[in-house]
Amino acid sequence: MSANHRRALRVFAYALTLLFFSLRVQAEPYIAVQQGMACGQCHFNPTGSGLRTAVGNAIAQGVLPAHHVDTGISAWTGAINSFVAAGGDLRADANWSNATAARSAFSLEQLRAYLGVTVVPDRVLLYIDEQVAPDTPVNHEAWAMYRFGAGQWYVRAGRMVLPFGLRLQDQQAYIRQVSGINMDTPDSAMELGYRRGSWDAQFAVSNGAAGGSEGDSGKQFTAQLVRLMERWRVGVGLNRNDSAGQESRATSVFAGLRTGPLAWLAEADLVEVLPGTANEQRVGAALLEANWRVVPGGNLKFTAEWLDPDRRRSADLRTRYSVVGEYTPIQSLQLRLGLRSQSDAGPRQGDLHQGFFQLHAYF
Repeated sequence: MSANHRRALRVFAYALTLLFFSLRVQAEPYIAVQQGMACGQCHFNPTGSGLRTAVGNAIAQGVLPAHHVDTGISAWTGAINSFVAAGGDLRADANWSNATAARSAFSLEQLRAYLGVTVVPDRVLLYIDEQVAPDTPVNHEAWAMYRFGAGQWYVRAGRMVLPFGLRLQDQQAYIRQVSGINMDTPDSAMELGYRRGSWDAQFAVSNGAAGGSEGDSGKQFTAQLVRLMERWRVGVGLNRNDSAGQESRATSVFAGLRTGPLAWLAEADLVEVLPGTANEQRVGAALLEANWRVVPGGNLKFTAEWLDPDRRRSADLRTRYSVVGEYTPIQSLQLRLGLRSQSDAGPRQGDLHQGFFQLHAYF
């Protein structure tokens, strides 16, 4: 057998393996697109991620898995009693990369615990999102929220992830890195939100220190407006950070579309950064993602990303392509297998290739 034939068989074997390990991932916006729902309908957090509501748990337990195991008792809803709800996520990986030299490792990516306390039903809510492992505990979110105006309006204050663009599970995505706003960079903030019919909007004022200590009087302003329909959605996000150390302006345009078994996500971000002692930087990033419900309990994810680290220069575009197979055999358990390839158009240090297998347990 020739080398070309052996290479083709390896590629074909990779494809079959990915197809077998295909699933719907938790806490990603494409699920909301597939279900025709807002992220806040399935999560206690009005902008998505974290602790699931009774609706979110019903989907996670009964819709996402290929098979539902009858436990002989009522299905898990997250409710401990009428006032307290809890949940959690564990992700453990086996990964490989050739970033500098070929290396492989096993790792515990995260163990997170969620707690929601409904002090006054439909009015006052306390929420905590804590990463308890690995290493030292890290608080991701801790806030209190008050709903008013027949529940259409809310105000919340504390430590939270800011509303800006798609709430992806992959925090290393270019669109989540260029703005500096992602689930790994919560900030101390106050947020005003509105949800009525097909409109969803938020406005937040925060320290602008990505969760660090505040060192100046400058503040960060973030606004987002989303039009939600059954088969599609489109939104725009604006961010302005007046921090003395690094001022920045960011704009995000994002969308979702359901076409049969496919759920599409797209986002483009433009960021202007003006450091105190350097020239202005103009950065652009974009993402296009297709999620294909191959079989019950299965999803095949294709992602293309682009990063322009300096829009004033040419021939420095970075591209990254990923394929991830995800499979939920039964409720509360998910398997993920993925490959990623990254290349630079400019002077190369060598293209980057990565692979991983992940076990994700959730409740």
